[in-house]
Amino acid sequence: MSDIIVFGAAGRVGRAAAKEARRRGHRVTAVVLDAAEYSAAAAEYGELAAGGGVLLAIGDVTDADTVARLAAGHDAAINTAADLSTLADVFFPAAARGLLDGLTRAGVKRLVTVGLASVLETASGVPLMDTPGYPQEYRAFYLGHGAGTDVLRAATTSLDWLAIGPAGDFDYEGGRTGRYRTAPADADSRISHADFAVAMLDEIDTPKHHRTHLGIEAMPTNQD
Repeated sequence: MSDIIVFGAAGRVGRAAAKEARRRGHRVTAVVLDAAEYSAAAAEYGELAAGGGVLLAIGDVTDADTVARLAAGHDAAINTAADLSTLADVFFPAAARGLLDGLTRAGVKRLVTVGLASVLETASGVPLMDTPGYPQEYRAFYLGHGAGTDVLRAATTSLDWLAIGPAGDFDYEGGRTGRYRTAPADADSRISHADFAVAMLDEIDTPKHHRTHLGIEAMPTNQD
């Protein structure tokens, strides 16, 4: 059993990660941004929190002091936080810096954070966002999100991090199969939130990839 802290625990991916962690018997600290998110999360987690396996907390992932305080005593961290009220090129690099500093001070060794398919390379080596027909109205968001991963890449701390993201997008109606595979970026690729959480927790329980941005997708039903 490990102690895992999840930042951004009010969102779909954060909730899925916390639930998968509890499914495996881990203790979870679920961190949300403010009191409004706290109330919503308390209702969402319900039985998990009531059973003592999930501790809800309020904290800003961009604040290294808060990250260090909340993460103390934890074995690993998951970051799924996104603040859409702040410019992407401000929030995501700030979150990366807060995690690098705060988790290192707290003695946390492993971080798994959400990456973005748009900045991943396709099989041809071209970033997905630069392929024909890919939506460009959110390009500033793509680049801002990628800038956060760049901060991790440039870090010299001992924190062992992995950015993991859908190779394309989420399957919002899909359930948990427990199966997935790594894949280059592909706009048609999909993975459910539950299977994405399986991949994140696998990289916590048995780390296989380090200091890189990894794309994953659902395993085809006809493939073993």
